[in-house]
This record gives sequence, C-alpha cells and structure tokens, in this order.
Amino acid sequence: MNEVTVTSTRNLQNEIRYSDDSPAFTGDEPREAGGDAAGPDPYALLLGALGTCTSITLKLYARQKGWPLERVAVRLTGERVHSTDAAECGDRPDCYIHKIERRVTLEGDLTEEQRDRLKKIAVRCPIHQTLTSKIVIDDV
Repeated sequence: MNEVTVTSTRNLQNEIRYSDDSPAFTGDEPREAGGDAAGPDPYALLLGALGTCTSITLKLYARQKGWPLERVAVRLTGERVHSTDAAECGDRPDCYIHKIERRVTLEGDLTEEQRDRLKKIAVRCPIHQTLTSKIVIDDV
C-alpha cells in the first residue's frame, strides 16, 4: 500500500499526495462548513474510494472472464443515522451508524447471469471489505 501524505495549506484546504510521481490534489470542506470548496470533503473522498474500488474490481473481474463490460457507474450517498438496532449498538442508548447507499450501473452486452455475478463481486472489493471490518488506526 502506498503512503499518503496530507498537508494543510490554507484555510481548511489540504494537499493530498499519494506517490512521488503523481499529481497532488486538494481536499477541502464546503463553504457552509468554513472551507473554500476547493476539493472534495473527507466523506466524499471516502465514498470516492469505495466507488473507485468497486468499479476497478468489476472491470478486472469482467476482463478476466472475457465478459463485455464496457462501463461501470457507481453512485454513492452516505449519512449518519440513529440506530435502534441493539445488535449494532450494544448497550449504548444513543447510537449512530454510518450508512452508505451504493448503486452500481453496468453497461455492456452482459447476460443476466453475468450481471448477477458482478453484483455479488461488488461487495468483494478491498475497500468494501475494509469498511465492513474492524479498523485499527495506530497513532505513532
């Protein structure tokens, strides 16, 4: 996995660099949150990572199978919702979960069986697996 370096620049903007030979890009907050809207906010970047990974996973799988998948479009929305499900919250009375809705559109002359298989493959993308597993962040 490549190292990502995030450096604050001005106001709430951050330069995001993911390799020595790649162009940097800007992450920011919207104006209503005090930013300059100079780039995607952190949650948009998270959704973008999931969408990108989903698309790449499906394209690679279809390529390996020789299937005519021409284009993948992934639309994602995210929200923080209150949960009353005890399985998700344990003993906490005030529990919120992050809910992501993902809609995948597949373009190409695919059979229904191929489309069904690709829908099952979508949940196997590495970012989906990461987001649905326990995450440990070591602050050093």
